[in-house]
Amino acid sequence: MTLSLLDIMRTSAVIPVIAIDDPEHAVPLAKALVAGGIRVLEVTLRTRHGLGAIKAMSEVEGAIVGVGTLTQPEEFAASRDAGAVFGVSPGLTPALIAAAKSSGLPLLPGVMTPSEVMVAREQGFKQLKLFPAVPAGGVGMLNGIGGPLPDITFCPTGGISIETAPQFLKLKNVACVGGSWLTPKDLMANGEWDKITELARAASALRG
Repeated sequence: MTLSLLDIMRTSAVIPVIAIDDPEHAVPLAKALVAGGIRVLEVTLRTRHGLGAIKAMSEVEGAIVGVGTLTQPEEFAASRDAGAVFGVSPGLTPALIAAAKSSGLPLLPGVMTPSEVMVAREQGFKQLKLFPAVPAGGVGMLNGIGGPLPDITFCPTGGISIETAPQFLKLKNVACVGGSWLTPKDLMANGEWDKITELARAASALRG
C-alpha cells in the first residue's frame, strides 16, 4: 500500500534530518532508529553519500525513507530511483514544482512566510515544512498561520530540540517535527547505535 505524504508525516512524531558522512553508517543507523520507533527517515543530499544511503536504508525493514535538501530538479528522479518515497526541500521554485510533478515523488516543500504558504497551496501542496522553524517565528507563527490557512499541515524543522518539540506537536496544524538531534555525529562515528535507539525511543514517546 502506498502511503500518502500526510500518512507518512503522521507515522513518526519526529522525522530525523540525516546527513551521512560514512556510507557504512547508513544501515545500522536506520536499524537503530526503527528499533526506537522512528520509522520515517529523511536522508539529506548534503553529502556525496546521500543517494547511496537512501538505497541502503530503503532495504531496512520498517524504514520509510525520504530524501532531504532537494534543491535541483534532476535530484528528484535520481532520489526516487534510489528508493526514496518522499522528498523534502528547503524552499519551492517553479523548477522544483515541475520536477515533483513529473517524477511523481511526493514533495514536502519548505516555506517561511504566509505568502509562500499561499503560493505552495495554489500549486497543490497542502503539507509543508516551516523552515527554518524557530527563526521563522516557531509556535507563534504556526498559530498565526493556522487561522487564515487552516487546511495546511506542517512539519516545522530548524532549531527544534527534544525539549521544545512538544510545544510544536500539540498544535493542531502540526503533524510532526524535523530534527537533527537524533543522529549526533559523535555517536554515529563511535558506532553507539544503542544510544541512538534510546534517543529515538524518547522522540517517539513525544506523541503521547
